[in-house]
Amino acid sequence: MVRLEIQSVKHSYSLTATQSNAPTLVFIHGWLLSRHYWQPLVEHLAPSYRCLSYDLRGFGGSQFSLDTRPTRFSCYTPESYAEDLMVLLKKLEIDRAWLVGHSLGGTIALFGADKLPGQVQGVICINSGGGIYLKEEFERFRAAGEQIVKFRPPWLRRLPLVDAVFARSQVDRPLKREWGRQRLIDFVAAHPEAALGALLDSTTEAEVHRLPRLVTQLQQPVYFITGEKDRVMEPKYVRHLASFHWLFRQGEDNVLEIPNCGHLAMVEYPDMSPPCAEDPGSIFRISY
Repeated sequence: MVRLEIQSVKHSYSLTATQSNAPTLVFIHGWLLSRHYWQPLVEHLAPSYRCLSYDLRGFGGSQFSLDTRPTRFSCYTPESYAEDLMVLLKKLEIDRAWLVGHSLGGTIALFGADKLPGQVQGVICINSGGGIYLKEEFERFRAAGEQIVKFRPPWLRRLPLVDAVFARSQVDRPLKREWGRQRLIDFVAAHPEAALGALLDSTTEAEVHRLPRLVTQLQQPVYFITGEKDRVMEPKYVRHLASFHWLFRQGEDNVLEIPNCGHLAMVEYPDMSPPCAEDPGSIFRISY
């Protein structure tokens, strides 16, 4: 496991070999997940691209040590995670990249593109959208999320069939049990402060309303991939956020909807391979 220190936290990451002059693809995972879910896609793309995947602060292998515990002043907004990303790219000397983010990771990617307009050449958001704040729905979502974070005992990993439940959760068709086990591991391993902080800090009314303005001002191309059967981030909310981007305003369809796909498109359909190494956005010429 390769690690690099950012904000006093050792971040786990994986970086494939350089491939010609193609930009680096940087993969950013979502809430309560880790970089592992990108592996099928990375294996598919590595012959054409240099691929970087990493664990967000407090998730997966990027855990706080005993002497670097988070304080009550710790920030877990998407913007703060984008600042972590800026440091990571600088330390790895990556000066040309496309950001590929899943769910919360998509929001982080958008902030990263805003902060690094010279380095980030484009963004692909997978199962990521929003920009509409529905007060009662968000209150229920936040309350449910808080309860989920509170009940994550380590012994949960040893209970029989729990991995089977995770293999079926949020997807259209059950995943292989190995993915259920990985989701269970990451679910239990996420640091309590980071898990709760990332949930609450990213779903305030101010943060939700900030997203459309952010997408509007981005100069880079931004594409969105959504799953037809995604019930966590429904296609209509993905299309809503995508509509604020200049590609949409110019009449280009910047949303790819994958049929029979849930909230984990990169695992459900790992063959999302762009045919052109110099243009990751050309993934949208593929039909499903």
